[in-house]
Amino acid sequence: MKNIAIIHIKTLVQVEQVARTWVAGADMANVDCINAAYLILKDSLIHDFGKMTEWENAYKLLGNQEVEIIDATGKLVYPTFADSHTHLVYAGSREIEYMDKIRGLSYEEIAKRGGGILNSAKRLHEASEQQLFDESVERVYEIMRMGTGAVEIKSGYGLNTADELKMLRVIRRLKGETLITIKSTFLGAHALPLEYKGKQEEYVDMVINEMIPLVASEELADYVDVFCDKGFFTPFDTERILMAGLKYGLKPKIHANELDFSGGVQVGVKYDALSVDHLEFIGDDEIKTLLNSKTMPTVLPGAAFFLGMQYSPVRKMMQAGLPIALASDFNPGSSPSGNMHLISAMGSILYKMLPQEVIHATTINGAYTMELSHSHGSICKGKAASVFITKPIPGIEFFPYAYGSNLIDTVFVNGVRV
Repeated sequence: MKNIAIIHIKTLVQVEQVARTWVAGADMANVDCINAAYLILKDSLIHDFGKMTEWENAYKLLGNQEVEIIDATGKLVYPTFADSHTHLVYAGSREIEYMDKIRGLSYEEIAKRGGGILNSAKRLHEASEQQLFDESVERVYEIMRMGTGAVEIKSGYGLNTADELKMLRVIRRLKGETLITIKSTFLGAHALPLEYKGKQEEYVDMVINEMIPLVASEELADYVDVFCDKGFFTPFDTERILMAGLKYGLKPKIHANELDFSGGVQVGVKYDALSVDHLEFIGDDEIKTLLNSKTMPTVLPGAAFFLGMQYSPVRKMMQAGLPIALASDFNPGSSPSGNMHLISAMGSILYKMLPQEVIHATTINGAYTMELSHSHGSICKGKAASVFITKPIPGIEFFPYAYGSNLIDTVFVNGVRV
């Protein structure tokens, strides 16, 4: 693999000498950067970086190795985004429901009419595995071109054993046939199928006794997730599923508190969930529970914006000392975009996060929730050579400010130009 040297970088963003696990509280307002910098990518890893005054010596140390040199004058270089919550494997789209939403129907009302997740489940059931892969691989390359280098993808539009396994096999194939780093999450408890109306316990039993053992036997998932919220699955259901997942080595991640105070945060922390996601409804009890836990509060601005929901109290959480991750929630019903630049802008515009706070939330903190702190989320020697070069821009403040412009010029994922 060719060595790549990016030189005359205006600002090299989010640099670390020693990889951190996450960044929390007041520390999120500070990002380490190097002005007038170089960066060397070698053998799919970050090999070296520093100030341009040190470049000649660094170049000499490469010896006679072939080096592609990229001049980044006036440009910034970032680690690629770590998008820790998506549902990008799906069939078709749901713009008709979007029209229902415009007419005033709520997310819950659309779901009760057989829309929402159940609509996607029907479309997925009718799609072949190859069709599902073909649609999904286009989305994967789309998000890579927009600067994402690591992504979590959930199942959850199957809602029966065969279709959940079909989704997870597509995710496994995406892992093997694309450049991006992918983590897979089993979300059989995403919604209650119509045929189980009034029989929720039976469906949870099937998730536990049939789906999870088969998912584990084929090694199709890294994590297990539950939609623990009003109108979906209860904390008791969630505990049962998480315990079963842990028995098979699937670590928990939770959809929590999007629609109400659901108890999902408390359940997630109890079972050491890597993250609790959505969090539109967060109070003092939830913040206290999250403090001193290993669980990352993850906010999904795209969904709250698209659905017209209240916004999570991100500033209050950070002031309490918590870390925050931001993810796209890329899915056909409530956040049909995997554009993490847009999510960065929403972090600043809608949640009043500083550009520095947004950088941590979309890189290192997102990497943590996928157990990738060692390999992604910052410019650090030995981490994956997954970085993007911006177009010429004034500085990091401009990135979330110019929310509608395509500011990304070049993307490398695991050392390969996308």
